[in-house]
Amino acid sequence: MILALITPFYFPSVRGNSITVQRIESGLRDQGIKVVVYPLDGHGAAATLAALTRVRPDVVHGFHATVSGPVVAAAARGLGIPSAITVTGTDVNHDLFDSTRRPLVREVLDAVHAVVVFHESMGEKIRQEVPAASDKIRVIGQAVLCDGSRYDLRAAAGIHPGDFVFFQPAGVRRVKNIPIVIPRLAALRRRHPGLRYVLAGPVIEPEEATRVTAALGGLPWATYLGALEHAQICAGLSAVQAVINSSLSEGGMSNAVLEAMSKGVPVLASDIEGNRSVVADGEDGFLFASAAEFQEKAERLLSDPALRVVMGHRARMKIAAYFRLEGEIDKYLALYRDLVAARGG
Repeated sequence: MILALITPFYFPSVRGNSITVQRIESGLRDQGIKVVVYPLDGHGAAATLAALTRVRPDVVHGFHATVSGPVVAAAARGLGIPSAITVTGTDVNHDLFDSTRRPLVREVLDAVHAVVVFHESMGEKIRQEVPAASDKIRVIGQAVLCDGSRYDLRAAAGIHPGDFVFFQPAGVRRVKNIPIVIPRLAALRRRHPGLRYVLAGPVIEPEEATRVTAALGGLPWATYLGALEHAQICAGLSAVQAVINSSLSEGGMSNAVLEAMSKGVPVLASDIEGNRSVVADGEDGFLFASAAEFQEKAERLLSDPALRVVMGHRARMKIAAYFRLEGEIDKYLALYRDLVAARGG
């Protein structure tokens, strides 16, 4: 089987789609599948479609309906290639409800043969908004592949051995809602002088970077490390006490949340559908629905080392039991074989 993966971004990008595609590609190659990846930030839509015409893969699978969807839809309709699209949080939570982008998302969902979602909550939104796509939906939860490297995050951020680190791995864009956490952490630091905050991620929206820079200005205990390699982020998780996710929406499951939990690091995450699908509030992490609740639960993590240990252990066990890479890859293989069989291949 030859599989073509279409993604908006790819290595060395550390954006969510890139990390997901790299993980799936690695797992499929281990199963003997020939995988060809076409990142649109490098190839462009026209060049990618021309390549698909030459290669004629058995299946084409795109990630992000608004960005990769048009290429996948063109391959499905014009070349007759069995196709799948993985919809993201931006697709379902924003573009599907935007008057200018909704027609494009609907067109893509109509053209492809399968629609992959990371969680049933996303599938339900699609069923409500695009009933014709209901029978195409396949739920395939995310897994974790987070191998570290020789990277000293505490040294890079100038952090002392006894300091408590809240780490936020996130691309700088409005949907990540980064500025909401900084004033609350500042309030906590007046009672906990060893508190440190470290942000790491690429600038995706320059205007949001301006807001974040302003929020961090003049705070010697807060550090922005810029974009790190994925392996550096994974290595850095061993050096922090808690991971923050303050997103306004997620595409079902946050890679950053899953990766932190896999390393036994407690997470403090916004109370949204995507995070609720992974974190059990008060058991293997904390969820917050307001800035005040964020501050209250952050202080609990700061003040209770035993709680951090218990939460971290439960989180690691959950990921090991329910978010295995092997299970994720088996589901993708089953999907691709179903698509080929339906074509009569």
